[in-house]
Amino acid sequence: MRFEHPSEPELRANFEAELRSALAGEGLHSDTGLDDETSTALRSLAAAFPNVTQQLVDAARAAFAGQLDGSNARAADELLDRMIAEHNRRHSASE
Repeated sequence: MRFEHPSEPELRANFEAELRSALAGEGLHSDTGLDDETSTALRSLAAAFPNVTQQLVDAARAAFAGQLDGSNARAADELLDRMIAEHNRRHSASE
């Protein structure tokens, strides 16, 4: 179990290892430091084996790029903010 976030070089190495695993139709490891969007894209690759398309590979690479540039985290934060706002709106309306 890790107690610190992996460095960018570690993330890149982990992504490439998981990509190779997914392309071979093998399972993925936990505690790689990869975010949900990237892991989901890699699981889609593994599930498509042996009929993996370049589109799925590109989607996995795009998801990983989103992890590295922070856009995946920003999108998750925005979704959470919208869900909280909707919950609060419904709660206020019921009072």
